[in-house]
Amino acid sequence: MKVVILNNQSKITVSRKLRELIKSAARSTLGFFGLRDDVEISVMLTDNEDIRNLNRLHRGIDRATDVLSFPMFEYDEKGEIHEDYAELSEMGEIVLGDIVISLERAREQAEEYGHSFEREVGFLTVHSMLHLLGYDHMTPEDEDEMFGYQKEILDQMGLER
Repeated sequence: MKVVILNNQSKITVSRKLRELIKSAARSTLGFFGLRDDVEISVMLTDNEDIRNLNRLHRGIDRATDVLSFPMFEYDEKGEIHEDYAELSEMGEIVLGDIVISLERAREQAEEYGHSFEREVGFLTVHSMLHLLGYDHMTPEDEDEMFGYQKEILDQMGLER
C-alpha cells in the first residue's frame, strides 16, 4: 500500500511517528477486511481554515470539519472495486482516493474527548478509510456498522479511548 502524505499546514508539527501512525491506520483498515493492498491513497494534513474552504467547495457546508474523504473508484454489484473505472497510479496501484485531515481540529477534538492527539488522528484516518471503502453513517444501521468497524480496528491498533 502506498500512502502519500502532504503536510499543508504549519500549526502542528508533523513527526515521523505521526506519519507512521497514519500509514498504519490505513493499512490496518484494509487488513481488517482482508482487502488487496496494491492501492494508493493520499492524505493531506491541513488546518481549520483550509478544510473549511474545501468543505464549502465540495459539500456546500461553510464550516471547518475534522476530515474529508474523496473516493476515486466505483464498486460493482458484489462490492468489489470496479476496475474498469478505477484510476491507476504510475506504479499500477488502484487509487482509492484522498483523505484531508485538519490537524488543528484533531487537536481540539482530542482535548474535548479526553484522549491523545495520536488516538484522534488514528480515528480520523480509519474513519476516512472506511468512507473510501464505501461505508457511510447516513442511517442508524449504517452508523452502527461503520462505527463498530472503527472501534474494532482502533482496538486492534491499541488506540482505545
